[in-house]
Amino acid sequence: MRKDTENFITSSEYDFQTATAMFESGRYIYVVFMCHISIEKRLKAIVSEATQNIPPKTHNLIYLIKLGEVNLPPDLFDFVAKLNNASIITRYPEDFQKLLEVFPQDIAKEYLITTQKVIEWLKSHRL
Repeated sequence: MRKDTENFITSSEYDFQTATAMFESGRYIYVVFMCHISIEKRLKAIVSEATQNIPPKTHNLIYLIKLGEVNLPPDLFDFVAKLNNASIITRYPEDFQKLLEVFPQDIAKEYLITTQKVIEWLKSHRL
């Protein structure tokens, strides 16, 4: 396994733990942000192994899925697409107060649970 692959995997796990800590502390916007980063790094690990190159510096999860030739089940793919779009507004909020309303506790919990499902699927089917 490539060294950068190992680093992406370790970092992905760390970032998911951070998402969990953000949920426990009530920082729900950052749950969504860290869920995205966690999946992004897991996908970059897959791309690293598939291409034997350092993955591109992108945050686009759909692009990384295509590069890594990952065939997620439709429900998980749909979630990743939703997360891909949500991440943009968490990075660059136009109205922070509105963002707080869009991502309350129950939505953050859903993102956290489904992110874990995606990561577990990626671990068992790819890396």
